[in-house]
Amino acid sequence: MDGEVQGPHSGPMESFENLARTEFAPKTTYLNTASTGLLPARTLVAMRDAAASAAAGLPSDMFADVEASRSAFARIVGVPATRVAAGASVATYTGLVAASLPEGAEVLTAEADFSSLVNPLHMRGDLKVRSVPLERIAESVGPQTALVAVSAVQSADGRIADLAALRDAARAHGARTLIDASQANGWLPLAADDFDYVAAVAYKWALCPRGVAFLVVPEDLGESAGLTPLFAGWASGEHPWDSCYGRVEELAHSARRFDESPALFSYTGARHSLALIEELGVEAVHAHDTALADRFRAGLGSLGHEPVPAPGSAIVSVPGLGHRQEELGRAGVQVSDRAGNLRAAFHLYNTAADVDRLLDVLAG
Repeated sequence: MDGEVQGPHSGPMESFENLARTEFAPKTTYLNTASTGLLPARTLVAMRDAAASAAAGLPSDMFADVEASRSAFARIVGVPATRVAAGASVATYTGLVAASLPEGAEVLTAEADFSSLVNPLHMRGDLKVRSVPLERIAESVGPQTALVAVSAVQSADGRIADLAALRDAARAHGARTLIDASQANGWLPLAADDFDYVAAVAYKWALCPRGVAFLVVPEDLGESAGLTPLFAGWASGEHPWDSCYGRVEELAHSARRFDESPALFSYTGARHSLALIEELGVEAVHAHDTALADRFRAGLGSLGHEPVPAPGSAIVSVPGLGHRQEELGRAGVQVSDRAGNLRAAFHLYNTAADVDRLLDVLAG
């Protein structure tokens, strides 16, 4: 892991490798970030301190942690914090977008995309949800398409959507876009401003605790699209502490109107995890992660295995090897079995030695 990075508040230059070693000390060869990312040491300390303070009757201002997390995510994806809502799940936010669509609207999705993205669209019951192969999604956008909903990176096998082509096709036909960045946020550079909506959980590549998710909405807060804050509670008010009783008379003048009631301890950790991603830089993380994935792909070739084609992805999926997950686990190598495929995910705390260990076990 060569090269040095400097975050906006980091002071002296610190190497990528040293920072990763400071924050992470896994007890296994952990190659399962596509399921759950490891918590940085700083995040664990912050959550422990917050829990201890709450137990002592001296709770910290964890709402400030929500705002710090919102701002950090906004910087990472390149939009103003006023366009970012904070919540807990992609499914909730997909349901919110689904509720804004008119009866009979056509929604275009990728075949076998992640359920939290597509199922809320089907649950409407009165939408025309059409699924096509991921590689054909841009060319399948038509004049009747109201919304295109797709994961930036496919959970099952790591394939990356052609987001630029999708953006252009949607604009050409006046369709809105909903991008699930859960498997991209933290390692794949993403310009959220190119799309109407971007939703993401943060417990994978962004290394946050579970219970943290974000939604990017349009500049007009979705008003022209009929987006309504259906689950708005007191925290969605422009002045939350004055909105605790009765109807919320003044909704937040920002995407905070779409906030779910936050899981405060999770957000206390999240601000520190997201700060680490910012310090390292998504571009540097991307280069590191994809180099390891490419090393694994090359090694698979020497073992006679062919991964699912997913060039440029940090996720490598190998058909027919999913059944070896338990064996690999016993050997101290953590991967996933997805649809019969062995799925390995390479992130900032992994090294070339981790790749070689996985290849050695597979060759044994």
